[in-house]
Amino acid sequence: MIVSPPSTPRSRQTVITVLGLTQIMAWGSSYYLPAVIAPAVAADTGWPLAWVVGGLSLGLLVAGLISPHVGSSIERHGGRNVLAFSAACIGLGQIGLAVAPNRGVYIAAWLVIGLGMGAGLYDAAFATLGRLYGHSARSAITTLSLFGGFASTVCWPLSAFLMGETGWRGTCLIYAAVQLLIALPLYIFMLPRGIPLESHQGQPAAAQGSLPLQPPSTPVMIVLAATLTLAAVISSTVSVHLLTILQASGLTLAAAVGFGAMVGPSQVSARAVEMMIARFHHPIWTKLASVTFVAVGIAALWVGMPVVAVALAFYGGGIGLETIARGTLPLAMFGPSAYAKLMGRLAMPSLIAQAAAPSIGALLLERGGAHGTLAVLLSLAILNVVLACSLGWMIFRRRALQLRLQ
Repeated sequence: MIVSPPSTPRSRQTVITVLGLTQIMAWGSSYYLPAVIAPAVAADTGWPLAWVVGGLSLGLLVAGLISPHVGSSIERHGGRNVLAFSAACIGLGQIGLAVAPNRGVYIAAWLVIGLGMGAGLYDAAFATLGRLYGHSARSAITTLSLFGGFASTVCWPLSAFLMGETGWRGTCLIYAAVQLLIALPLYIFMLPRGIPLESHQGQPAAAQGSLPLQPPSTPVMIVLAATLTLAAVISSTVSVHLLTILQASGLTLAAAVGFGAMVGPSQVSARAVEMMIARFHHPIWTKLASVTFVAVGIAALWVGMPVVAVALAFYGGGIGLETIARGTLPLAMFGPSAYAKLMGRLAMPSLIAQAAAPSIGALLLERGGAHGTLAVLLSLAILNVVLACSLGWMIFRRRALQLRLQ
C-alpha cells in the first residue's frame, strides 16, 4: 500500500522540481540506458546485439499499449500513485536486467521497464501537471521539459562512468536503487494526490490566450495524433542511427560523436527560449517552429551541407520544441477537461511507432544507405510540416468563428 504524503500543500515550484529531477532519473534508467550498456551486454553474454537493443523496443511497445490506461488513471486519481508505480516498475526491471541469466529473463525485465516508461515518462508527467494546474499548466510543462532536456547529457556520462566502475550489471543495480530509494519516495511524499478537476473549471480559457477548439472526438484529433506520431518516428530513428548517418557522410566516429553531442544543448536552448516567450503566443506556433526546424535540419544533412553543426542545431532545436508542443498543444486546443486521458490516447500511437522506428531505420540504412534514409526522413518531415500547417488552419479558423459569434 502506498503511504499518503503529508497533508501540507506542495508549492508549484516544488512539484515541478520533483518531477524534473525524477524525469531525468526515469529517462536515464530506461530509454537512454541501452545506448551505453548494449555493446557490453552483448560482449559479456554472447546474446545478439539486435536482441539486446530490441529489449527497449519491446518496452516501448508495452508503454504504448498501456498509455491509455495510464491517462485514464491519472484523470481519475491524479498522477502521484501512477508515477510511483512507474518508479517501482523501472527499479524492479533494472534488478531483472542485473540478474538476467538468459535472454528470456532479460526481455521480461524490459517488459517490466516498459510498464514503468508508459507510466512515468513525459506523457504521464505532463498529464499530472495538467490534472493539477489546468490551463495554467503550460508554463509548468515548458519548465519540466527543460529539466528533461538534460537527461541524456547527465545520464550518458554517468552510465559510462558506472560501467567502468561496476560493469553493466552493477550499473543496472545502481539505477534500480535510484528508482526505488530516491524516485519512489519523492513521488510518494513530495507530490500531491491531485485536485478535483472542477477547481479548474472557473478559469476561462480565453484568459490563457487559447480557446478550447472542440471535443477531442473530431477529425482534428486525428491530425494532432498524426503529427505527434510522425515527430516521434523521426526523432526515434535519428536518435538511434545519427552516428551511423554522420559516419557515412565521411566523418570519423570521434567527429560524429562530437557533432551528435550538439543535439542535446540545442534542445535545451530552444526550450529555454520558448519558456521566456511562451506567454506571447499560442502553442501551435511552437509546433510549427518545431516541425520547420526539424525539416530544415534533415534537409541540410541530406544535401550534404558542409556545416553539419548548423544542421544538427536546427534539428535539435526542433526536437526540443516538439516536446513542449506535445504537452501544451492538446491543453490549449481542448482545455483541461479530460486532458490526462487525452494525453494517454495520444501517447499510444507515438510510443508504438517509436518502438518500431529504429528497426525500420536499420532496414532503410541497409537497403538505401544513409542518403536514402535521410531522403525518407526528409519526406516525413515535410509531411509533418503540412500536417502542422493544417492543424494551425483548423485552430485559427475555429477561433475566428468563435470571435464572430461573440
